[in-house]
Amino acid sequence: MHKNVKVVKELIRLRFQNMMVFRLAFFGPFFVDGSLFIVQLLVFKAVYSNVDKIGTWGSGEMMIFIGSFSLVNAINMIVYFFGVIGIPWKIKNGEMDLYLTKPVSPLLRLTFENINPGSLPLLLLSVAIISYGVALSHIELTVIIILKYAVGIFLMTILWYEMEVIIRALTFFIGSTSSIGRIEEAGIDLCMKVPGIALKGIYKIIFYFILPYGIMATFPTLSLVGEDSMGTWLWSVGSVILFGVFMAIIWKLGIRKYNSVSS
Repeated sequence: MHKNVKVVKELIRLRFQNMMVFRLAFFGPFFVDGSLFIVQLLVFKAVYSNVDKIGTWGSGEMMIFIGSFSLVNAINMIVYFFGVIGIPWKIKNGEMDLYLTKPVSPLLRLTFENINPGSLPLLLLSVAIISYGVALSHIELTVIIILKYAVGIFLMTILWYEMEVIIRALTFFIGSTSSIGRIEEAGIDLCMKVPGIALKGIYKIIFYFILPYGIMATFPTLSLVGEDSMGTWLWSVGSVILFGVFMAIIWKLGIRKYNSVSS
C-alpha cells in the first residue's frame, strides 16, 4: 500500500512537471472546460425552462442534479479520465508491454499517469451550481447531510471509473470498442439530462442495472435533498462492489489474453 502511494505521488509530480513545460497545455483546459460547463448549463436551462417539476423534483433539485453530474464528471476528468481513455490504444499498439514490465500495477499507473488539473474550474463551477440549487430548495445543511452527499459523490466517482475501465478493457477481447464507446456517450448524455427518478420500465433497467449512469447523479442528489433511504444506499454501495468485481475480472482475464497473444 505504501509503495502504491509513493508511485501515485511520483506520477502526479511528473505529470505537473511535464504540463508546466508547455503552459498552454496546463492553462488551456481551464478555459475549455469552463466554457463547456456554461454551454451545458444554458442548454439545461433552455430544456427545462417550461417544466415546473420532474417527479418530486423542482428547479432547485434539478440544479443540484445537474451540478452533481458535473461534479462527478469533473473529478473523473481531473483524476483518471485521460489515463484510462488511452487503454485501447496501448493494447492495440503493444505499448501495454511497457506497463506489464514495471514493478507496479499496470492499471494503477494507467489511472494516475495523466492527472489533468485543467478541469479544476469545472469542479468549482459544479460546486457553485449545487450551492445555488440548495438555496433554491431551501435545504438546511447539516454535517450529516454534507457527509452523506460527499460519500455519495465518492461512491459514484468510483462507479464511473469502473465503467470506464470495463468498457475500454473489452479491447483485450474484441479489438475495437468504438461502438461501445458511442453507447457510453449516448447513455451519459441522456442521464445527464434526465434524472434517474424519471426513468421507467426498460430505461430504468438499462440505466440502473446494465449501464448505471442513471444513478450517478441521482443518488447523491437524493441524499442531499433528504429523499435517500436504506434501499438506495444498499443499491448504490452494491453497484460499486458488483461492478468493481466485474472490472477486476475483466482486467485480469484481459491481461492474461494479452500476454498469450504477445508471447
